[in-house]
Amino acid sequence: MHQQSSTRRPRRGFTLIEMLATITIIMILAGMVVAGMDYVKEKQRRSTAEMQIKLLAHACEEFKLDWGFYPGRADNTASDGKNMSNELFSDLYWDSNRDGTGPLQDTSQRIYLSDLDPEHNKQGWIDGKGQAARILDPWRNEYRYRKGTSAQNPDFDLWSPGKDGKTNPDNPKDKVNRDDIGNK
Repeated sequence: MHQQSSTRRPRRGFTLIEMLATITIIMILAGMVVAGMDYVKEKQRRSTAEMQIKLLAHACEEFKLDWGFYPGRADNTASDGKNMSNELFSDLYWDSNRDGTGPLQDTSQRIYLSDLDPEHNKQGWIDGKGQAARILDPWRNEYRYRKGTSAQNPDFDLWSPGKDGKTNPDNPKDKVNRDDIGNK
């Protein structure tokens, strides 16, 4: 007769609790990776906005050296700087001599910032074509620009309203300004 052993062979595989613990650990790690990637993306956007503002500010200074005034048609612009990026685009790239022709037809004008070329938009900051194009920050908000209105900077102010797209430049302590980037 064949006698059966009373010892059991160990089972292979995972218990339900071990599986749930493993899945939980994987989900926590995945969440940390995603949060870290969001942080890196946001930091990269801020860095891009800072660099673009420096490029635009330098082009504004070059424009003033040539023409005696800063870009923009009005002597003083709205204090919130809204709807001015198309004027910046026009003066710094499209029609600096204000004769109504674009850079392709008018070789007598100067292009102050060739990165604003909408046909070769490597930075992805131009929305639209021709004289109506707007300059957008990395969050797809228009850059804000005003000249001659700020006591801190009588020349011009140039900034991004940041991720939330909100800004209150007349009240620097307003909480909506926390994510703003630039000089105002």
